[in-house]
Amino acid sequence: MKQQLQQLLTQALSALVSDGVLESVPENIRIDHSKDKTQGDFASNIAMVLSKQAKCSPRELAQKIVEKLSNANEIDNIEIAGPGFINFFMSSGSNNQVLADILNSADKFGLSEIGNGQRVLLEFVSANPTGPLHVGHGRGAAYGATVANLLRAVGFTVDCEYYVNDAGRQMDILATSVYLRFCEVEVFPDNGYKGDYIIDIAQQITEVEKHDIAKGVCKDEKDGGDKEKHIDALIANCKQALGADYQKIFKLAIDRILSGIKADLSQFGIDYQQWFSEQSLVDSGLSEKTVKTLQASGHIYEKDGALWFKTTDFGDDLDRVVVRDNGMHTYFASDIAYHLEKFERGYDKIINIWGSDHHGYIARVKASISALGHNPDKLEILLVQFANLYRGGKKMAMSTRSGSFVTLQELRKEVGNDAARFFYILRKSEQHMDFDLDLATSKTNENPVFYIQYAHARICSVLKQAQDMAVVEADLALLTSDAEAVLVKQLNRYKDVLQSSALNYEPHVLAYYLRDLAHDFHSYYNNSEFLVKDDVLRCTRLLLVKSVKQVLANGLGVLGVSAPDKM
Repeated sequence: MKQQLQQLLTQALSALVSDGVLESVPENIRIDHSKDKTQGDFASNIAMVLSKQAKCSPRELAQKIVEKLSNANEIDNIEIAGPGFINFFMSSGSNNQVLADILNSADKFGLSEIGNGQRVLLEFVSANPTGPLHVGHGRGAAYGATVANLLRAVGFTVDCEYYVNDAGRQMDILATSVYLRFCEVEVFPDNGYKGDYIIDIAQQITEVEKHDIAKGVCKDEKDGGDKEKHIDALIANCKQALGADYQKIFKLAIDRILSGIKADLSQFGIDYQQWFSEQSLVDSGLSEKTVKTLQASGHIYEKDGALWFKTTDFGDDLDRVVVRDNGMHTYFASDIAYHLEKFERGYDKIINIWGSDHHGYIARVKASISALGHNPDKLEILLVQFANLYRGGKKMAMSTRSGSFVTLQELRKEVGNDAARFFYILRKSEQHMDFDLDLATSKTNENPVFYIQYAHARICSVLKQAQDMAVVEADLALLTSDAEAVLVKQLNRYKDVLQSSALNYEPHVLAYYLRDLAHDFHSYYNNSEFLVKDDVLRCTRLLLVKSVKQVLANGLGVLGVSAPDKM
């Protein structure tokens, strides 16, 4: 319907160009769904946008536009409001056309090609493989997967990628923590990984000797020392004592944890086209080559034995170390090489979804892209706040290092994939969210995912009861009640909501739309009779609710949530 109205407005404006009132017709004519039914079905500010070009007031131009639309059969009434808004009241016939579109398009309804096949690389989660995914990671996983679905729904080609941080100090802390558990030490380092999963991995170690790697190391923090120096000394001793066996433990720990992460995400309905290894950047020499390239171009300088990237030249607040004084590349050096590799793959758009704690990292990454001769605007970085988990009104504490956390697997087991996927995307990604376990597991109207799924199941029940009744041609003119008009109007909004959600990376907008559509259906269900004796009226109402069912299923599918036939 919106497209039809845009065509009508384009024709009216073209006529005004012919009359010499306007110089040209804009490519994009903004038309919005009216929130208040007293203001019609749609509204446009086009008269206000073009009034300067027309050299008249917005209301005067609006009147001229209305005159050119006076013979449009699709429009029942047009009103000029406020400073020059044009409100359109569409005919019931034109509004009801959406029902045929929905049933003819079925699961393709709402899809579009505005992305024009542009290739997008979407990286998300990318949690260090130092432990199982917890509920904080779950939000980024649900958000990233849903953004991918949204972009595909509007015509983008999306590849999802997980960046595996399988190199560097954190991995050494992991391997050393596993070895210490294998040795069954009584005093565990403050900076080690302490979860039970570390003990589980340690129990898989075979044919490795036990050594006292704590001998001669500096004091830990609990003893008045430095926990960072303490763990680094343990790592050095572990590598020296074990020799080749160190890599055996290193690989065992990463493989066990990464396989668990892959299984967890797959069971959560999330698939990646690629798992990219940080270690591959080291093995291929790309990380070292990238640093040398930046040195040659004058973007890197030496200070105190370390190599520093002049990110302040690109708007960062401080210069950043890329190679430490001990010759080790920093995580930032690997990240520069990784983003260079991303850009060289030829994607039209690159999107990173990071935790909000990475906000300060954005400037330096974009600086590295500019320094390497690429357009930093091609990279979009979306931030996700971690989720707070509540049970019985009390916040649950979580810490990966201490091992005190609720895993994503545990959450999914308790509330189910559907509730987890839906609840995680109910707020803007950059906003804090409280995940209420009690609400997510409740079977009440206050639980939004239950409420929406129940609407779908209710319609399935109605259609099942009607399957042996006579089927005749529907008469959409019989949809005369306010409740039916509200439902039709909501159905007309779906495509716009889907596009808006996709282009703004806002899955919560689609989630709230589905909740509103479910609410309007439940109201209709509670106050109407569907299986009436009048064959034409019955088939007409069933056509309407069948359309609602299809849109609910389509929208839930994009969100990665099931649409059950019964509950």
